[in-house]
Amino acid sequence: MLNRRLEPRMLCADMVDVRWQDPKTGRTRRAVANLDDISRGGACLLVDCIIPAKTPLRIIHPGGELRGKVTYSVWQELGYVIGVEFDPNCRWSQEKYQPQHLYDPRLEDGQS
Repeated sequence: MLNRRLEPRMLCADMVDVRWQDPKTGRTRRAVANLDDISRGGACLLVDCIIPAKTPLRIIHPGGELRGKVTYSVWQELGYVIGVEFDPNCRWSQEKYQPQHLYDPRLEDGQS
C-alpha cells in the first residue's frame, strides 16, 4: 500500500476505543482497537470489524479524542487494518496523548 503521509509515523501499541455511526442503521457503533502507528495527521488501527472508507470516527484515548475519517479498511490475518486521516483541526501531539508504547523508527537511521 502506498504511503501518502506527509508527517513521520511513530510506531506504537496501545488499546483505544473507536466510535462511529453505522452507515446502514445510523446507530453508534463501538470497538476496541489496537493503535499500531500514529502521526500528526493520521493513524493506523487494527480492529475486528470492518469500518467502511470515508466513515467519520472518533478515537477515544485517556487524554481526550481524535476525530477523523477512514481512508482504507483491509482484511489481514489478525483483523481489519484501518487507516484514519485526522480532521484538519484535530491533530495528534505527544503533549496531548502519548500511547503506552511509542517508538520513532527514524532514530535507527540516525535521523531526528
